[in-house]
Amino acid sequence: METPSSSIALILSASNFAAYKHRDQQRKGADAVPYINHPIAVANLLINEAGVTDPVTLAAAVLHDTIEDTKTTAQELDRAFGPEVAGVVVEVTDDKSLPKHERKRLQIEHAAHISQRAQLVKLADKICNLRDMTRSPPIDWSLERRREYFAWAKQVVERMQGQNPVLDRLVGAELTRSP
Repeated sequence: METPSSSIALILSASNFAAYKHRDQQRKGADAVPYINHPIAVANLLINEAGVTDPVTLAAAVLHDTIEDTKTTAQELDRAFGPEVAGVVVEVTDDKSLPKHERKRLQIEHAAHISQRAQLVKLADKICNLRDMTRSPPIDWSLERRREYFAWAKQVVERMQGQNPVLDRLVGAELTRSP
């Protein structure tokens, strides 16, 4: 039986793990904030703006970039956090061995077919990325590239509408801020 304290322990353990894994990374924006701020923002958005309280979803939110952007494996996440959390992270992870355009195409194609938990994480991730793109875009991205990101993100999130009305509203608001 899951207790509130075990839920909090899972989320804090996942946050600690993600902080360690992302310890040497920074976001690409001009302010170069520590990378861990991004996964924390994704989980924060889910719980404090969208009202998501499922500990598996929230733990996966703070871990969502560990496989993709660090040397973390799915097996390592499974051992540390169980198959449910690891499974959600795997669902939202791009295969970095593929060319960038193929990864982007697959995100659009797969968005409608991933689990509800993975869709919530993916939506929150896109919202946070769009917010960051507006507030502090990557320093080497042209206006055209930022516009292309917004157009691509719109294609991804359109496949997941209806999972959470608050997330639908938030993503719509962020997309209207396209550069």
